[in-house]
Amino acid sequence: MSRPRTRVYLITPPQIELAEFVPLLDKTLAAGDVACLQIRLKNPDGSEQDEAQDEVVIGAAIEAIKPIALAHDVALLLNDRPDWAQKYDCDGVHIGQQDRDYKQARALLGDDKIIGVTCHNSKHLAMLAGDAGADYVAFGAFYPTQTKQTETVATPELLSWWQELMEPPCVAIGGITADNAAPLVTAGADFLALSSGVWQYESGPEAAIGKLNKMLDEQFATLYDRLNPEATSET
Repeated sequence: MSRPRTRVYLITPPQIELAEFVPLLDKTLAAGDVACLQIRLKNPDGSEQDEAQDEVVIGAAIEAIKPIALAHDVALLLNDRPDWAQKYDCDGVHIGQQDRDYKQARALLGDDKIIGVTCHNSKHLAMLAGDAGADYVAFGAFYPTQTKQTETVATPELLSWWQELMEPPCVAIGGITADNAAPLVTAGADFLALSSGVWQYESGPEAAIGKLNKMLDEQFATLYDRLNPEATSET
């Protein structure tokens, strides 16, 4: 089986206090494998930061978080804003269907930066993004989520369909926890995007990352055995 092991794609809480969050993030990223961290901040009422204060808040967050991500070899992505991702030298950006045009984002950031695209539960949008050159596509929501209003519902079959047809990785997002993620791994998720499933975990985010990676190791070993019965029988 050539498919790489599924990895964790971590998203920040909607609101953070940098003095408290930065040391917590350091401990969380040290607790187990995390592929990337997306900075995604919102106002307490759930709306995006207003334009007047946006760059001050986001810029400060990037400058404080970037060294921690770098120390743990975690790619740092910014939600929605390729212009600020370029200005503050993030590793890439995640854009939604209502945010920025992919081609404009790529022209701004160049070929070396990561650009991921939200595709909801749409095969059509995913094909468009993949053909345009997106580094990954994100499907969801797979479960009810506390951090974002759910407008679309995706099924695991969508991940399997993508794995069979396309090369760019796919990210599963929406209400995912260590307890409900296994079917998404089996179906074909290359990355599991989590926010509240880590930051609001009852035993703390460090424990959540540890549990997630243990689950992924076990789930992927089971998946390997199922897809490679001859190798299993020889051992």
